[in-house]
Amino acid sequence: MNFNLTEEQQMLQDSLRRFLTNEYGFEKRGTIIESGQGFDDATWKAFADMGLLGFTFPEDFDGLGGNAIDTMLVMESFGHALVVEPYLSTVVLCGGLVRDAGTPSQKSSILPQIASGEHMMAFAHSESGARYNLNHVKTTATADGDSYRLNGHKTAVFHGAQADQLIVSARTGGATADAEGLSLFIVDRATDGVQVQDFATHDGHRTAEVTLTDVKVSADALLGEANKAAPHIEKAVDLAIAALCAEAVGAMEALNATTLEYIKTRKQFGVAIGKFQVLQHRMADMFIAAEQAKSMSILAASEADSDDRATRREAISMAKTLVGQSARYVGQQAVQLHGGMGVTDEMFAAHLFKRLTLINLLFGDADHHLAQVSDQLLAESA
Repeated sequence: MNFNLTEEQQMLQDSLRRFLTNEYGFEKRGTIIESGQGFDDATWKAFADMGLLGFTFPEDFDGLGGNAIDTMLVMESFGHALVVEPYLSTVVLCGGLVRDAGTPSQKSSILPQIASGEHMMAFAHSESGARYNLNHVKTTATADGDSYRLNGHKTAVFHGAQADQLIVSARTGGATADAEGLSLFIVDRATDGVQVQDFATHDGHRTAEVTLTDVKVSADALLGEANKAAPHIEKAVDLAIAALCAEAVGAMEALNATTLEYIKTRKQFGVAIGKFQVLQHRMADMFIAAEQAKSMSILAASEADSDDRATRREAISMAKTLVGQSARYVGQQAVQLHGGMGVTDEMFAAHLFKRLTLINLLFGDADHHLAQVSDQLLAESA
């Protein structure tokens, strides 16, 4: 397998990192978080101008025809700068769902708007008690003539309050945990009966609780085929996990860099603590952990677009397991090497550690995905 970037990919990565270094510093990020808006208008427009928001959409819908490897490059750069804008929710999750499951009319009306930065979306899927089970959906969609009525509660909807539209998973058939009977609906956030409670997570991002009370949507709001949404949900989440693995790699690389800089300047007994051999060994172990995570992130991205469900899900779970373990190790070591300063908001390292902790928990932590891999191996051996 060729791991070298194409000339276009290298130019994209270089220009994006240069933009983030110059225009998205630590103070700028803090200002965005404190505003409570969840994103910066100028930054989001700049992402659109660079083509990032339509990178993986077909060219027929104002996209660039990219793939999960391209998303990996973007998310790695976002991890370096701890970008809080709703790229994962709008582009990777919802954009991917519309691209893969939508009708030509839905694609033509939504994807170009996302690509231009004029439209934001959020995936309202997770529910309390699911414990990472993607089929655990209690929200119902009841047919009502030529329309549907949605009722239920969604939790941890990333950037739900910032979205113009929600993609809501609901049951049109089957029992709570059945794969059959799941459907997806595009719902305007301002629709009567949609209640959104916005709040900040401890890593600076925004999430929301969404309550749907007798929400009426037309039959045209159905995204994809009724009762057959489970495979689309799985693939969208797998793409999101691959993107998160890449973001974690970027955050780990940034954490290693800032920690190395700190131990070169922090003095004890009259010398920089980076002179102590035991701390040099720790930094070497942290670097190895980040490089191992990067290799698994590449594996996840290379398989994320695959329609071979078993192979794709196995690769994604293996990557999420190792990336989660590496993120925990690098984060904890970095905090220790910073001493008491490592957990203060004044230090970039603390914010990187917070984000890595959240990434480990999103869409299944390392323990969950390790169990998934173990079950798959046992099934294959049987």
